[in-house]
Amino acid sequence: MRPPRIPLGSPFQLLLLACSFALAAYAGIRLLADDWFGVALWFVGAAVLHDLVLLPLYATLDRATVRGLGAVRRRDWAMYVRVPAALSGLLLLVWFPLISGRVEQRYPSATGLPEVGFLTRWLLITAVLFGGSALLLAVRLRRLRRATKQRPPAVH
Repeated sequence: MRPPRIPLGSPFQLLLLACSFALAAYAGIRLLADDWFGVALWFVGAAVLHDLVLLPLYATLDRATVRGLGAVRRRDWAMYVRVPAALSGLLLLVWFPLISGRVEQRYPSATGLPEVGFLTRWLLITAVLFGGSALLLAVRLRRLRRATKQRPPAVH
């Protein structure tokens, strides 16, 4: 009986994995060099905020969306709300200081750009995401109706 073989990738994959670990270690050392306690506190706080507040919130919103769409039988319809909502939420999370207008003078002085207009742009992107998703759902439903009309009736 042979001992189980450990699955290893190609030498190129192993080299890429080693490089990614080295880069992550370097970034971690640089990040923790100045204010390790502040970084650790932020990391733990973000994990707690996500697990205790955000996860139950968006799980409840998702369940309400599925029930509200009447998609209990057709769960795939909920994806037409989930995807644009997730993308819009991610954009809000990343750009929140600029969208909310709570930026100091650092942003304009660092980039040379004004800090106005981010809320409008985020709302437009969100509208386009949901509009495109609604359009895709309408096309899908139209194709589904055509396919059911073209089928001959079942003979018993």
